[in-house]
Amino acid sequence: MLFANDPVFLPWHAQTFEMSLGAASAFGLLGIALLVIGFKIFELVTPRVDLEKELAEKNMAVGVVVGALLIGIALIVSRAIAG
Repeated sequence: MLFANDPVFLPWHAQTFEMSLGAASAFGLLGIALLVIGFKIFELVTPRVDLEKELAEKNMAVGVVVGALLIGIALIVSRAIAG
């Protein structure tokens, strides 16, 4: 392991309940922000489809695609945050 003894890369552990709660809140907010950013990038990549309009019209196919996209981004973000 290249950086095994480097103090910058050592795992961090919360010492108190408050630190754990703060870390969980911070990483939760980070995950939600990254999920929103991923959705906005998908909207930019697909300019021909107005996702919000299609969802308002109850287009099931677009709903399934958006749902799958959000689950996929959430899985990637959770693994990236967890390490």
